[in-house]
Parts: sequence; structure tokens; C-alpha cells
Amino acid sequence: MASLLAAAALLGATACQQGEDEGTTTTLPPAEGTVVWAIGDGGIQGEPSRKVAALVAKEQPDQILYLGDVYSDGTAKEYRTNFADVYGDLVELMWPTPGNHEWANREEGYGPFWKRVYGEPLPYFYAREAGGWQVLSANSQDIDDDDQPAWLRERASEGGNCRLLFMHRPRVNAGKRKDEQGDVAELWDAVKGGAALVVSGHDHNLQRFKPVDGMVQYISGGGGKDLYDVDESDPRLAFSADEVYGGLRIELKPGTATLTFISADGKLLDRSTVTCREG
Repeated sequence: MASLLAAAALLGATACQQGEDEGTTTTLPPAEGTVVWAIGDGGIQGEPSRKVAALVAKEQPDQILYLGDVYSDGTAKEYRTNFADVYGDLVELMWPTPGNHEWANREEGYGPFWKRVYGEPLPYFYAREAGGWQVLSANSQDIDDDDQPAWLRERASEGGNCRLLFMHRPRVNAGKRKDEQGDVAELWDAVKGGAALVVSGHDHNLQRFKPVDGMVQYISGGGGKDLYDVDESDPRLAFSADEVYGGLRIELKPGTATLTFISADGKLLDRSTVTCREG
């Protein structure tokens, strides 16, 4: 599986990125910042999802972004058997966003499950802080909610661009089985100029893109569901892996994010750095 590698700098010095393709056993130095993992499309029983969960649990990160999809329909039973059983105590570290597979049954599955975890209802879009960055969870399943773009624009205008937006469906995508998710453009556009990173799932593979609109899009959808092919000829791609399960490790420090794709069996696949303007 070939990887397309590139080093890129964003116009206006809003962020910069370098990547390296390792393919070796992971030997990461001790974390100097806040460690956040991003996993998508892993809410299913099976060895791949359990191996990814074990990979993340081994490090005991500060937080986990769950990028959506609990299979097959996000029912209460599936949250118990396909999600909580796989991730165990990791769910207490998770900041989730809803995926298309659980959205229809959100009042039975997603809503009650996360209310039990947090002790109170979890909004479908919300903000958190980690490692000197603002982390924005957007809901790509309810794009007709006019309040959401306005909410994102308000936060993105607060100064600097040290923000990470995460949502289930990606705006930029080279996956062969998924069309470009053009209907989430309003969410993407709402944070342009005010965010440096966008992280999504939905496509079952690992992808990193060259900067688009001053932001770097990552797809971390290799959490355990059947893998999808990537069109490696897409000129926007900086890295891709569509034959291995894994997740995205993000180390956040004021002004800098170091992002590492790691396979479920512990191989470092790609490491990149994004810098941001502090407000």
C-alpha cells in the first residue's frame, strides 16, 4: 500500500505541516502535552475494534474523540454490546460526535448512553479545551440546524486559530466508496480562518490531506469496521492507509499539534505537525 507524502505550509502562516511515513514499531517519546486519540467507526464487536481499543488503552490518554458510528443502528443494545463492551472504561474519557449509523435511533441509544456517562444530557454540538486548544464537536448529521453554523462562527472568531473541529462526516475525502461530503460545507466554512485542524471518520481508512482553506483534514475511520479503499491519485492527499486498522494520536500543546497515525498492531504509519496562531 503506497502512501502519498508531502510537506506543506499554509498561506498566511496560519499552520504548517510535515509528514513522515514510518511503518515501524511505535516508540513514541514521553508526552509533553495533552494526549488525545481520535477513533471512528469502531463501535462493533470483533478483533479489529478490540485491538484498536487495546492500543489506545495501553497509553491511558487524557481524552478520546469518538468520531461516530455504532453499528449497525446505534440501538441501546448495540451501545451495550458493540460499544461499551469493546471500549470498557475508555468511554469515560470520550468526547463523542454522532454518526450516520446511530443518528436515527439517537433518542434510544446515543442520547441515553452519553447521559449515563456524563450524568447529564450531552448536546449534539459542544466545545471543550485540551492542551491549549479549543476542541469543537460538530454534528454532521443535522446540517439543517441553523444554530450550529452560527455557534461555530462565534467560537472561531474569538482570536487565533488553535482550534480542532471534529465531526463524523468529512468535508474532504479521497475514499473510493464515499462521495465528497459537500453538504457539510457550511460547518467547514463556519470555522475557516479560525481553526487549524479538522478530524472526521465515516470513511473506513486513514487519510491526511494537504492544507485546504487554511485547515488540515484528517480521517481516522479505521476503528474496526470493514475497510474502504482510498483513491491514492487524489492530488490533495498527503498520506493514506486503507489496508490496516488503527487510530490517530494527537498530542496538543499551546501553538502545536503532533499527529500520528498508528496501526492496531502498533506500527507508526505517519507523523505530522500542525502549528497554529494563539489568540
